[in-house]
Amino acid sequence: MLSFIKNIDNKNHKPTFGALKILKYIGPGLLVTVGFIDPGNWASNIAAGADFGYTLLWMVTMSTIMLIILQHNVAHLGIATGLCLSEAATMHTKPWISRSILGSAMVASVSTSLAEILGGAIALQMLFEIPIAAGAILVVIFVGIMLVTNSYALIEKIIIAFVSIIGLSFLYELSLVDINWVQAGISWVVPSIPEGSILIVMSVLGAVVMPHNLFLHSEIIQSRQWNLEDDKVIKKQLDYEFVDTLVSMLIGWAINSAMILLAATTFLTNGVKVDELQQAQSMLGPLLGNNAGVVFAIALLFAGIASTITSGMAGGSIFAGLFSEPYDVKDNHSRLGIAVSLISALLLIFIIGNPFRALIISQMILSIQLPFTIFLQIYLTSSPKVMGKYVNTKSTTALMLLIGLIVTFLNILLFISFF
Repeated sequence: MLSFIKNIDNKNHKPTFGALKILKYIGPGLLVTVGFIDPGNWASNIAAGADFGYTLLWMVTMSTIMLIILQHNVAHLGIATGLCLSEAATMHTKPWISRSILGSAMVASVSTSLAEILGGAIALQMLFEIPIAAGAILVVIFVGIMLVTNSYALIEKIIIAFVSIIGLSFLYELSLVDINWVQAGISWVVPSIPEGSILIVMSVLGAVVMPHNLFLHSEIIQSRQWNLEDDKVIKKQLDYEFVDTLVSMLIGWAINSAMILLAATTFLTNGVKVDELQQAQSMLGPLLGNNAGVVFAIALLFAGIASTITSGMAGGSIFAGLFSEPYDVKDNHSRLGIAVSLISALLLIFIIGNPFRALIISQMILSIQLPFTIFLQIYLTSSPKVMGKYVNTKSTTALMLLIGLIVTFLNILLFISFF
């Protein structure tokens, strides 16, 4: 359990549920949203728009629908059981299954951290001409201090607000560029996989539906728990959590869509080939003029730092779950999980040659791991032994199985594309 939850008296504190009380539940969903408007998303969305125009917008729509269903379901697990996904896997599956899946989830956490740290390092290079390797070290040191001291709990809302404002700047810019809204509307709902696009398709999927966010959401949702012995309170929590998740994911859908639309308008229409994230600063030109590069870099830096923190927390949660323990930054297992996620990613950054390509591939790796986490989640939330009266309905299980099969099918297409 998150360390700051220890101050909550679950048995005696009975909240009332009015229209304004829902604001107390807003936060976990937005924290997940920060994770999927991270530097990896920026790279995947810019590549999608620059190389294929509007045609891959449908992937953002489909991924977001999947995300809403999966994140709500995994939050449901956290609320109903008081366990995060990693803890539940260790307690309710055979050791070889839980260790295999959680081990692959740690690899996904490292891949996520690589993208987040790299994004922050690129931003530092743009702002202060700091080399990528040195910038990556600075990001890891700063994030590590914040996580170990738990100071992130104090500035969480500030970071979310700042990244949200930058995201809104992308949305506002849509009114300043020439978008073919009819074509965009069609592309949002009509699937299309142009030749040579499968790597970008899978990167967009991995950038939106991120395995580490499923583990993280099931953990942080418990910071909003009160009186788990009261079924009425649990029911209200589930309702309010769904609103939090739905609104937060739709904000993420809008921001990711805006990035693709702007990249298509800025790069594809002008025949510009994007091979580094720094080029994307020109997307903010119509809105911010000569200051576009600075504002873009600041946005990227904050997005990188915020999402590196969440990927580190997820790594700590996954690793602690291997020992049937909740995430607690004061616990050695949680700290080791954070270190494995961040330091392994840092070491990989030292040896990569193409940072932009690495960002895209890191997101692809997430999509490859994703089916394992999805099917684990389906098993746990569909088990009466685990969930009790809050077990999935048959329709929910069927819908989640469909999502798992779609993701698996896309992974097969990716595998075939290499031959």
